[in-house]
Amino acid sequence: MTKQIFMTRRIPALAEEMLRAAGYEVTVSTKDGVLTRDELKSALVEKQYDGVVSLLTDSIDADIIATMPPSVKIIANYAVGFNNIDVAAARARGMVVTNTPDVLTATVAEHTVALILTAASRIAEGDRFIREGKFVGWDPLLLLGMDIKGKTLGLLGAGRIGSEVADILHKGFGMEVLYCDTKPNEMLESACAAKFFATHEEVLEKADIVSIHVPLLPTTQHLINAERLLRMKKNAILVNTSRGPVVDELALVEALKAGTIRGAALDVFEFEPKVTPELLALPNVVVNPHLASATEGTRTKMAEMAATNIIETLEGRTAPNALA
Repeated sequence: MTKQIFMTRRIPALAEEMLRAAGYEVTVSTKDGVLTRDELKSALVEKQYDGVVSLLTDSIDADIIATMPPSVKIIANYAVGFNNIDVAAARARGMVVTNTPDVLTATVAEHTVALILTAASRIAEGDRFIREGKFVGWDPLLLLGMDIKGKTLGLLGAGRIGSEVADILHKGFGMEVLYCDTKPNEMLESACAAKFFATHEEVLEKADIVSIHVPLLPTTQHLINAERLLRMKKNAILVNTSRGPVVDELALVEALKAGTIRGAALDVFEFEPKVTPELLALPNVVVNPHLASATEGTRTKMAEMAATNIIETLEGRTAPNALA
């Protein structure tokens, strides 16, 4: 019997091509956007699917997993994060859960650095200034930014992406690197002379640029809150390319209004796709629609990885990115 695969949303074509070349029938949601909970439940029972390709925008909780046909053997998440999936519930049903790590490390790191430079140099503000017809000539005091050469970078999370950000900014801009993580990262310390701190507060108090690179867990939700924002330097910039709920957006709005910190650059949002309206009204915030991994090359490699995970699993082999 032909194996059946369901994709909750269209991703780069290579995934479908690989799955069809393997002899599988692929059904892709025709909705232009995220399936609602009811739509997802209905779609999952239309056929006896063997595998599901999910996106980070799909909430695959225990209830959704219980809806899936018993034939489903794998949920291949098209993302490096997997907080959108109840992995324990999937395993209890005998399902393999996979993700797409590593391939997007350099891309997200480069995007993070771009956000840092944009916020520090006030590039987005300058762009709006010209588009609004306000530019009448060079002014020695117009939109003065902040140099980052020789400043201090503070990482909250020093995994693959955080370490790559540190490498770019330490070697390219001479930034001192401080970091907080669950344990010291000896490779990062060797490559970038990075200094480990056991608490987030110590990093926040010393860093000029704070870049967040942690997974979304109960322990990291609102990692950045009103109290911790008060620990930051007045001239500091906060950058988040991890997960939106890591930052308490209402607290961030108040801190930015009060001048507690200099600015922020956000690629993800607490209530995504909704954005706290007050953030959009603030000139010292750079906002981006979750684009950190959005290059053709990286998104295509992610599609290839998701397809490979499904093929290996359904052919009785171990998926290369099965979650432990």
